[in-house]
Amino acid sequence: QVQLVESGGGLVQAGGSLRVSCAASGRTFRSYGMGWFRQAPGKEREFVVHITRGGGTTSYADSVKGRFTASRDNAKNTVYLQMNMLKPEDTAVYYCAATERYYSNSAYYTQTENYDYWGQGTQVTVSS
Repeated sequence: QVQLVESGGGLVQAGGSLRVSCAASGRTFRSYGMGWFRQAPGKEREFVVHITRGGGTTSYADSVKGRFTASRDNAKNTVYLQMNMLKPEDTAVYYCAATERYYSNSAYYTQTENYDYWGQGTQVTVSS
């Protein structure tokens, strides 16, 4: 089992940058693929990015491709989401999630039901 705690959210102006982090408990962090999702008020939780166990492969939602970068440091049990060129529509609660499952088709990692553990979320607000 793993526990996830996000941090680093806040208020930023459009065009600005922010980095959110997700710290994981446990000694088996490197066994989990990690995902970032977000949920805006009144909307469903949506996929942002998945990063593989070793951090070598990432897959992004089209809406954030070229602006957001996910990375992980397995020695620190932490995954990061660097968000650049932020837009008001990026405003949401950002969640990290962990999965023990492996899929050859990365499309499965875009689905919330394929993740086993979730953090409590961190609010990101982008003002116009």
